[in-house]
Amino acid sequence: STAEKPILLNSVVDAEAFISGAEVAVVGFFQEPESPEASQFRRAAGRIPEVPFGLSTSPAVLSRYGVAANTVTLFRRVDNDRRDLDMNSKDVDAEKMTRFIRMNELRLVTEYNPVTAIGVMQSSLELHLLLITDKMSPRHPERMRSYRAAAELFKGKILFILVDSNLKSNERTVSFFKLKKSQLPALAIFHTPDEEQDVLTLDEVSVEHVQDFCNRFLQ
Repeated sequence: STAEKPILLNSVVDAEAFISGAEVAVVGFFQEPESPEASQFRRAAGRIPEVPFGLSTSPAVLSRYGVAANTVTLFRRVDNDRRDLDMNSKDVDAEKMTRFIRMNELRLVTEYNPVTAIGVMQSSLELHLLLITDKMSPRHPERMRSYRAAAELFKGKILFILVDSNLKSNERTVSFFKLKKSQLPALAIFHTPDEEQDVLTLDEVSVEHVQDFCNRFLQ
């Protein structure tokens, strides 16, 4: 229900609980709750139902997060990072805000596509693990459960990414790791600074397989 979005954050305690309670949280910091910028923020909130939005006009909250009024900040747990969008400098509207959020909403497992690619490249995490798999497979839900459980173990160390081998836009990623569709599913780990990498083809995606593969590479 859009009536509940965004949630008003009147104190630092409210704000901290709100941000720590989600994988990705967006907070709009405004001077006036009814300003034109705040109303564009509400429109963006309505477009992205799966991301929690908060709004604060409290000077204490603004100072706790070191932001000026008219700033939209996306907080993400996966790499303990944040992204700020200054609404004063340019004509930021609901459209641009939505794009900013879509680009930067990295999760415990982020699905790779042309929009999230930008956020992935800019992540502070230098190690990326890719599960390259067919999302249409009947085994996909079970694979994702194991992959997500493994992602919890490496939170803040490795960015876990899902690459759907059916997407035309992902063909280059599959061939970059010299994989053929017949070899999937596969895990590929990539260290962005020096492009060091390793690949593992597997029949089943289990927490143990993922964990061993990551630990071997980390060592």
